[in-house]
Amino acid sequence: MNKEILFLNPVFTHNIWGGTKLREEYGYDVEGDDIGECWGVAAHENGNCTVKNGEFAGQTLADLWDSHRELFGGIDGVRFPLLIKIIDAKDDLSIQVHPDDAYAAEHENGSFGKMECWYILDCKEDSTLVIGHNARTKEELCDMIEGKKWKEFIREIPVKKGDFIQIDPGTVHAIKGGITLLETQQNSDITYRVYDYDRLSNGKPRDLHVKQSIDVITVPAKPVEDSVISVKADKANELCELISCKYYTVYKLDVEGKAELNVGDKPFLIMSVVAGSGTVDGNTIKKGDHFILPNGYSNPVFEGNMEIVASTVSK
Repeated sequence: MNKEILFLNPVFTHNIWGGTKLREEYGYDVEGDDIGECWGVAAHENGNCTVKNGEFAGQTLADLWDSHRELFGGIDGVRFPLLIKIIDAKDDLSIQVHPDDAYAAEHENGSFGKMECWYILDCKEDSTLVIGHNARTKEELCDMIEGKKWKEFIREIPVKKGDFIQIDPGTVHAIKGGITLLETQQNSDITYRVYDYDRLSNGKPRDLHVKQSIDVITVPAKPVEDSVISVKADKANELCELISCKYYTVYKLDVEGKAELNVGDKPFLIMSVVAGSGTVDGNTIKKGDHFILPNGYSNPVFEGNMEIVASTVSK
């Protein structure tokens, strides 16, 4: 007898660069024309999802992590390890960088650092992302940032729907306007803003974090050809690995008709439906739904036509 699937209520953020896709295309019940992020699976002080139904209805994911660690395989950690977002960038996000665990622990009150990855759900033709920079040395980096030589500094690379991008701590990055993506990341909300196009928020420039950014940016940047992975169409109805790193393993599942999975070897499995609809073990699921298969949920059966991005902690 399988345990109950943990279906979650997302949390939303309103952002200067956000839009309306999360309501209009994903069906989320949230008002506003500046909805930037859906935190679909989150147990963070800035966003804590609640369970929709079943035995744990109304409880937060953070509460379950603290009081029912058996649902997650009894793994160690002071907080739930991952955070899953869908991001709608109507306008360009700031140029930013994240610290690693060591820097965040020392400078951000013991926070985790932030490693993340992006799966491009939708974008305009000829879309680009900011990934990396053009400085060859730390001295050149300081000169470009402090001298506001942004055209020299910023490196943009082309992307298309279905691309997958791994962003290690220390990587300069920014989502450009017109891109919708799913982000899998460490459970952290630490972001250093390098440059924000001199935009105003409530009449004032947004805070920048120049010193911290210079401290943590990796020089030189990873080569362009190592920055983007084009996700090839692997077999349907199988869990296909996109990447496995220290903090997470991410998979893609294309359900075409019926998919029977054996996932009993994983401590738990986060799943986000990013296209289509169907069922999992008789439960109706659709684009925009996020849920967790708890530890011991070994043989789920999916039916329908869906695209799902899944993740768990790496062993």
